Parts: sequence; structure tokens; C-alpha cells
Amino acid sequence: MADRIPLYPVRSAAAANRKRAAYYSAAGPGAERPSRYQMEDESAHLDEMPLMMSEEGFENDESDYHSLPRARITQRTHGLEWFVCGGWKFLCTSCCDWLINVCQRKRELRARTVWLGHPEKCEEKHPRNSIKNQKYNVFTFIPGVLYEQFKFFLNLYFLVVSCSQFVPALKIGYLYTYWAPLGFVLAVTITREAIDEFRRFQRDKEVNSQLYSKLTVRGKVQVKSSDIQVGDLIIVEKNQRVPSDMVFLRTSEKAGSCFIRTDQLDGETDWKLKVAVSCTQRLPALGFMMSAHKVEENLPSLLDLFSINAYVHAQKPLLDIHSFEGTFTREDSDPPIHESLSIENTLWASTIVASGTVIGVVIYTGKETRSVMNTSNPKNKVGLLDLELNQLTKALFLALVALSVVMVTLQGFVGPWYRSLFRFLLLFSYIIPISLRVNLDMGKAAYGWLIMADGSIPGTVVRTSTIPEELGRLVYLLTDKTGTLTQNEMVFKRLHLGTVSYGADTMDEIQRHVRECCSQLHSQDTSSTPPRKAQSSAPKVRKSVSSRVHEAVKAIALCHNVTPVYEPRAGGTGDAEHAEVDQDFSDENRTYQAASPDEVALVQWTESVGLTLVNRDLTSMQLRTPSGQILTYSVLQTFPFTSEGKRMGVIVRDESTAEITFYMKGADVAMSAIVQYNDWLEEECGNMAREGLRTLVVAKRTLTEEQYQDFESRHAQARLSVHDRALKVAAVLESLERDMQLLCVTGVEDRLQEHVRPTLETLRNAGIKIWMLTGDKLETATCIAKSSHLVSRTQDIHVFRPVTSRGEAHLELNAFRRKHDCALVISGDSLEVCLRYYEHELVELACQCPAVVCCRCSPTQKARIVQLLRQHTHRRTCAIGDGGNDVSMIQAADCGIGIEGKEGKAASLAADFSIRRFEHVGRLLVVHGRSSYKRSAALGQFVMHRGLVISTMQAVFSSVFYFASVPLYQGFLMVGVWHFGLWLQTCVHGRLTCLLSDPRYATVYTMFPVFSLVLDQDVKPEMAMLYPELYKDLTKGRSLSFKTFLIWVLISVYQGGILMYGALVLFESEFVHVVAISFTALVLTELLMVALTVRTWHWLMVVAEFLSLGCYVASLAFLNEYFDVAFITTMTFLWKVSAITVVSCLPLYVLKHLKRKLSPPSYSKLTP
Repeated sequence: MADRIPLYPVRSAAAANRKRAAYYSAAGPGAERPSRYQMEDESAHLDEMPLMMSEEGFENDESDYHSLPRARITQRTHGLEWFVCGGWKFLCTSCCDWLINVCQRKRELRARTVWLGHPEKCEEKHPRNSIKNQKYNVFTFIPGVLYEQFKFFLNLYFLVVSCSQFVPALKIGYLYTYWAPLGFVLAVTITREAIDEFRRFQRDKEVNSQLYSKLTVRGKVQVKSSDIQVGDLIIVEKNQRVPSDMVFLRTSEKAGSCFIRTDQLDGETDWKLKVAVSCTQRLPALGFMMSAHKVEENLPSLLDLFSINAYVHAQKPLLDIHSFEGTFTREDSDPPIHESLSIENTLWASTIVASGTVIGVVIYTGKETRSVMNTSNPKNKVGLLDLELNQLTKALFLALVALSVVMVTLQGFVGPWYRSLFRFLLLFSYIIPISLRVNLDMGKAAYGWLIMADGSIPGTVVRTSTIPEELGRLVYLLTDKTGTLTQNEMVFKRLHLGTVSYGADTMDEIQRHVRECCSQLHSQDTSSTPPRKAQSSAPKVRKSVSSRVHEAVKAIALCHNVTPVYEPRAGGTGDAEHAEVDQDFSDENRTYQAASPDEVALVQWTESVGLTLVNRDLTSMQLRTPSGQILTYSVLQTFPFTSEGKRMGVIVRDESTAEITFYMKGADVAMSAIVQYNDWLEEECGNMAREGLRTLVVAKRTLTEEQYQDFESRHAQARLSVHDRALKVAAVLESLERDMQLLCVTGVEDRLQEHVRPTLETLRNAGIKIWMLTGDKLETATCIAKSSHLVSRTQDIHVFRPVTSRGEAHLELNAFRRKHDCALVISGDSLEVCLRYYEHELVELACQCPAVVCCRCSPTQKARIVQLLRQHTHRRTCAIGDGGNDVSMIQAADCGIGIEGKEGKAASLAADFSIRRFEHVGRLLVVHGRSSYKRSAALGQFVMHRGLVISTMQAVFSSVFYFASVPLYQGFLMVGVWHFGLWLQTCVHGRLTCLLSDPRYATVYTMFPVFSLVLDQDVKPEMAMLYPELYKDLTKGRSLSFKTFLIWVLISVYQGGILMYGALVLFESEFVHVVAISFTALVLTELLMVALTVRTWHWLMVVAEFLSLGCYVASLAFLNEYFDVAFITTMTFLWKVSAITVVSCLPLYVLKHLKRKLSPPSYSKLTP
């Protein structure tokens, strides 16, 4: 892998990083696992070790490391050099941060004690429970709007130019020439912002005015959402929004739990199960007291919450919406009741109650709620084309200053030369085309509309209209796996018991085993005598397999967090007391709700083989056997899945036998150290992973009553801990996770999205390097990479071995450096170690790989990888995903694409572009990305050419007339038609973009033809999809560069000179004839240049050309002040204008034809 690349270590920024605790999985199942809290202590000589040294030298430790060069260590600059090279920016940022901290001192967030129904007992003041999305207030509106408009260089420049006209010595025209468009645009902008601000105010007022039922000692009262306080007891009905963060106290559901929808909070569409605090849920006379029409008659039961003396101790407000630690304490009981609270006992603001009616106590309000704390304004992404145009604009400003200085120098610095210099700056201000921003913004809006109107990619939504050109400049595409490359539709494919394996074609055998075993157990339960001898006449092996299959299926049917949901029958009354009557408990009306589709797939499979989950609540589960028998199990404990533990478990008691069993399932890397010794688990998990299956290891352990009681007491005590609760609970749980009996390994297939393979092939042929970032295990990710053809069959794959220290990373990177043209597969743990010590080297090597697969990645790691690619390569990156865990990656990329999948709409809403299927990425990039970039490049350069032409004419005019700072075109010709077109553009984009110094020909006379360039295309969409290799040229930026800019500058100077000199040479007596000839030739030249630039004609382009020409001819009759009507109707005027126009355009047509013949572009070779 590029042996010439030197690889050196990078010293960590602080000693604390070298001492940070780390825990990594061992290299193999037999390897010794390091302690979870072991402190890593690296030898000091590694700081000086070059990565180029051999393994022998590393092992023998004989090299003089201190004599070798260090890696990219830059010396810190001081003094003026430091200030110029960026110190000024650091100082300004520090000062601004200090001022903000002084002016807006944030109150320190602390843990709190909340008494039920007594907000007056709060120890400190909490924020109001109001939502405020307004950007300004009455005092900051005008200053804020003006600042947002004039913070851009172009807008501020033309504000200064307009203000200069108040100085008599600098005045070169009428005030309305500059201030009329400026005032109009400001008025439209302020009006639009005021309307948007008022709409935001109305939306906030509507949300803050929503009424909720509040419980008080005097009964139930209605309060506004904004008047809710910490400590209030709030009733939330079904399908009602939760107004603030609350602890779930009571519910009308008999199970003591309810479902909520969190799609407005985290984008997930799966319902979440929430559990009421058991102490308050068990209060007497609960009934169905919360029916809307029965509140008054059940008021005594509502007031039970005021009959107890209880409080909630909640942690300080945090950003994490997936965790919560608190305790519930009832003091009026003997002894006091203490109950631990977790995330399952909370109702976060902005969620929707999906079942039943709930009562909660408010713990966080307003800006301290999870939803508000997680609401942040995403960064404004700026496209690479805009940055390039900004650089060209700076070059134009330098040209403007240089041209003005030259004119003053040729003038001889006569008199107050500085006054003349400023006047020339005003005269040549056309060089900086303020209309460039308007045209590009309207073009971007047009590109967005074309993308959404494309029938080949239905459902595509452009959420960020400022970066459509980025789709044509991408080099790296980072994609999620589950739900993006795959369908996130899980299908059970394999069950392995160690000695026997069952696949899709042998599921009937599993059904038979389950049916036989269930019938035997049923006959044993119903018979009063021991089983007859004949019942055991079946072969022992056959019986053993049946019992093992049955035990495995039962474990899968019990170990999960799935809840069966039965939809109400149509035509029900909807009363709470008739809720059960209105429900249909048939199989056809049952659906399963769970946080993971894997869980649902497993439960659906157990239903297909005979064990059906028919009911579940907080304390029990019921399974139905093939014979219709109902098996009831009491749920004693549930341990949910966590990304750290990679496993979940449940403790149940069989009501028929009183047997207590601890079931657990999880990833093989987590379960291999928990189950009893075996010689097949690792091998079979690897085999399933190579088939692209997601594996889960299922195990169990039978507990005695004494063992469970001991565990329950220790677990309850750990859950009541306020500090380090998670670590203490995990330590108690580990005491059970020993010598568990391995039952089976399941394999679930996540099917590929349709047309994934051809789409990836298209992107790869387009020169886009694809990286797959996933949280799945290494083997599964590798298999999906192969099956999706992300890695071609002929490419080698280098699997980065697990590393836990700098020395191991050093050796593994050396081994990887010797590989050539191979794909890289690396785990998140190894990636973290390498990035800590060898960040630049790893990224440099990985960027040379044709494909990279990063497995076991956290959302933070995904975003960090995107940021590293941007920083080290300075290339444009694109991230695509479908889940909430992909949002960070999508927002960190230059261009984010979200897919509306089964994991919700979080990624789709946070992305710049939203699509429905992965296959739409190909057309979005290859067709629309290409067209947007090509069109914007042509449009931007043409607008600059338009300003350069008239500036050249002004320069020639001033030079001929003794360098006088007199404008060539005065009065209304300089105003331009800023009414309809400018108003429309300003309303659409809400941005201060005016045509102060653009002549009239830059608006009505040439606006439509120039803007019609957004419809131009160099190749047809079908051709672009057929030959994606054409996309490679776009990443080089050749369509808009300093080379093409200089070519357009030369064209502008040539045409401006011909137009002005031709008019001066051919005019006879009156100066007004010069204006008429030059201005008419200028309009015709621009219309012809549009025709010269167009590569594929559209009927709207033809209409725009003739419409603009007709507008100019019609306006000649109304511009008597600037044109001699008698002269412009003569043949002399016509032949002079025609001659000048031909001389200015004909050579360019000839050159273009010769260039196409001698050096045709790549796309022209594909067109007939």
C-alpha cells in the first residue's frame, strides 16, 4: 500500500490521554481479556518511534529512535507571524466567548427534589414551560435583520457605495439610482422576516396555549402548557402531546404501562413501552378514573396522590434522551418506600401518548427539557462552488482596485486624486456582479425543483437548497449498512443447536419437534400417574433433539422485549371501561411492537413454529402451544439491551412448575465468555456471518429460589444508588452471568435493498470511494460488503486485527502498509486506538483503499470519521443513512442524504436531501449533481462576464475622454428594472441581493436568457447513467477554475473593447448616437453569447431569447431621453450595430468550432 508513504506516530496532546482507561475485546476467545479498569501505560520511546521500522527492530528495541525524524511537528509561531497566521481570529473568538459568558451567565444545572403536587416546595426557581422559536424580539428585530443582510461582503460593499453618493464630491449619478433598489429590497426583506417571525410567534403561542388537566388538592383544573411548573401533577390523554418532562406515576391501563410515540423526539417510529411507578400505580380505587367524562365522579381516586407524602429525586437535566437516573421515595409509610427510577419511568416532552391516559409529575420544564436541550441549529453548509466563486469575487475586487489605480495614475494624480480614485471605484463597480448571488440562488431553487420533479426518483425532497452543486463534486460516500444497503426487514433463516442445524427448508421439522414435545408435556400435566413406559419407547437421540429444540424455541419466545398489540374493532364506543370488549384478540388482529426489528422477527418465527406470544404485561407473559394450551410465566426481572453490554436478559418463573429460569441472548463476542465451554460457537457464528446473517447466541441458567432472592435484594439495592448506578447494577448482574447453558445460535437475514449492486457499481465507476460504517459485527459487515459488491470479487480484503496498545497498532499498520489495492475492514475499538496515536497515517493509508468497512462503530465514531476525511483530504464527502444513529454523520458531512426507512425519519429530516431508496443515489449524483454543477458554473461565469464587459466599456470610454470619471450610461438605464424580478427573487430567498450597479441590460434585457442556462445540459440523463465515468471530471473542478475565469476575462475585455471602440469610431455627430449604438450592440452581444454558451437547446431558452429582444425593441419607444428615435430607425444605425456585433461575436464562434474539432470534450464523443 504505497511503500513510499512515510508513517510516523503522533504524540498525544496531553498526558491524560495516555493514561485514559480503555477496554478492548481480546484477539480471540482463548486470549486473556484485559481488566475493564486497567490503566494503559505505554513506554516513552514509542513517542519517538517511526512507523517505517521493521517488526524485528521493534521487537529487539535496538534502534536509536531519538535520532530519527519526528512526524509533522510544527513549531509554534510567535509575535506578528502568529497574529497574521490566525492569531487574530483566536483572539476575536476568545473575546466574543468571554463577552457572551459575561452577558449570558447560565444557571448551573443541579439535581433536584420534586414533591408530588407541591411546586411551592421547590428549592430553586425553574424556567417557564414555554416554547420559543422566535429569532428576535421587539428591540432586536431591525438590528438583527440588518446584520444578517450586511454581514456578506457584497451587500456591505454596495451599501458603502450607496452611502458614498451623499458626498457631493463623490456623486456620479442620481440618488435613486442606488437607493431606490436598496430601499425596496430592504423593505421586502424586513417584511418577509416580520411575516416569518409572526408565524413563528403564532405557532409558539398555539403550542404554549394548549390546555392540560392539572390535579390540585381542590380538584382538577385546566392550565396552559406555558403555566405548568415543576412538581405539578398533569393528566395527559391518549394522542395528546406530553407538555414537559415527567415521571410516569399512574395510568388507566391495567398492566401499569403505556405506549408512547417518540417520532417527534428521536425520529423512531416504533412505539416505546413506559412503566408507571409501582408505588403510585398500586394506590387503591384506581379504576378507570381518567375517562374524560368520568373525571368528576372518580375525583376521590385522583386525589389519592395527594394523600401520600412522596417526592422524586431527579438527576440534573442532561442531553441524553436514552438515560435517566432518579429515585421515588414515599415517606409516610413505615418503613419508607424507596423505588429506583430509570428511562422506562419517564415521559419526555414532545412525545405522544399512544395508549391509555397517564398522570405524571413534572420534573423538567422549558429549556431544561430533553427535547429543547437537544434542539440545535444545524450549521449552514456552504458549497464548494460558492467558495470558489467567493475567491473569484475577491479577485474581481482586486481587479477593480487595480483598474482604478491605473486610471488615476494615467490621469497624473491631478488635484485631489483620492477623490478621483473613489469615483473610479464607483464607476467600475460593475466588475463585482451583485446579481451573481440572485441568479445563483434562483438557479439552486430551480435545481431543487427539477430534482423533486424527477419521476425516476419519486419522493425525493431537497431540504437544503443551497448545495445542490455538491452532489456533483463528491469523492467519498460514507454509508450505513442496516436499513441503507439492506432493507431492515429481518427474516429468520437459521437455527443451530451445536450438533444439528435447521434452515429455511427444514422449518417443518422444528414444528414437528415443538408439537411433539408440547403434547408430551401436556399429557404429563393432565395425567395423575407417571408417564407410561411406552411413552419413552422413542429413540433417545430423537427425544433429546426434540427437547433441545423445544427449549431453544421457548427461550427465544420468552427472552425479548416484544409486546403483542391488538387493535380495537371498528365501531367501538371508545369508552375506557369497554376497552377490552372492543379489542379483538385473534391472530389476524395482532401486531408486535418492539424497539428492534430483530426482536419482532424472532417472535414471529416462534409463532410460525408453534409457540405464540399472545399476551404480555409488566409482570407476566403468556404463550400458546400448538394444541391451544396457554403457558403462563411471571416476569421477575428484565435487563434491556445496551450498546455496551451487547446482550439482554429476562428472569421468568413458570407458573405451572414454579421453576425460575434466567434467559439471555446477545452477540457472540459478549456471550462467548458467559456460556459454558464449547467447541462450536465461534466457528458457527463465523459461518453464519459469512452468509450475511445477524447472529444471536441464546443461553439459560436455572435458579433456585434462594439464589434469586439473594440476587433480587442486591439488584434492588444497586438500582437505588444515585451515583454510579449503571456500574453497580452491571456488577450485580455479572454474578448471574456465569456458566450459562448454551441453547442455540440464531441467524436472521437482513435483505439487501433493491438494485444495491448496480448502484454501487455505478458509483464506483464514477470515481467515488465508498466507505461502509456500521455497528454490526465484523463478519456480518464483511459479508454484506461482498454480497453487495461493495468489495469486488477480485479484490483482496485486509482485516485489521484487534489492537489495544500503541505497539500492536504500530505492527498492524506496518503490515497493512505492505498491502496493495485491497479493501480495509477495521473494528471501532481498533480504529479508536489507531486514531489516538496514528491518526494521519491511518487516514492516509485508508484513503488509498478502493473500499473501507468500519464495523462496531458508534454514532460519534461515524461523525469523527467524516470529519477526519474532510480535514485530511480536503475533498467533498457525502454521508447517507436511515436511522437516528446516523444523524451525527449526516450533519458532519459536506452533503447529507437521508433515507426514510423502518428506523424512522430522524435521518431524513436532518439530511440535506431525502430519498426513499438507496438506488436513487446513483441518479441523484450522476445526473442531477452533474447538471447542477455544470449549470451553476456556466451561470456564474456568464454573470461575471456580463459585468466585466460593461466595465471594460466604461474604462475605454474614460480613457478616450481624458480619463474623466464620468459614467457612460446615466439615469434610468443604471437603475435597472428591479420591481418584479427582484421582488420575486428576494421573496423566494429572503436575502439582500440587489442590482444596484448592474445596468438595465443585466435585468430585463438579458436576465431571462442568462437564467435559462439552468436548463442547459451537456449530456442526456440516460447517457450520464450509462457512462458514469464522466462524473470523474467534475471532481477536478475544471468547469469553474481560475483558468476558465481568465478565459472569460479575456473574452470580456475583447468584446467590451470592440463594442466601445466600434461605437466611437462609427458615430458621426451626436454623443447620444454612441450610447444607442453601443447599448444596442451590447444587448445583442449578450443574447448571442448565451446562444454560444448553450450546449442543448430547450424551448424555454428560445422563448427567453426572443422575449428579451422584443422587450428591448419595445422599450426603445419609451426611452426618448437616452435614444434618438429618428436615428435608431435608420439603416445606418442597423448596419453599424450589426457590424460591431459580428466583430465581437464571430471570432468566438470560430474559436469554439475549432476547439470542438481539435480538442473535443469527453462527453461530446458519446453524442452522435
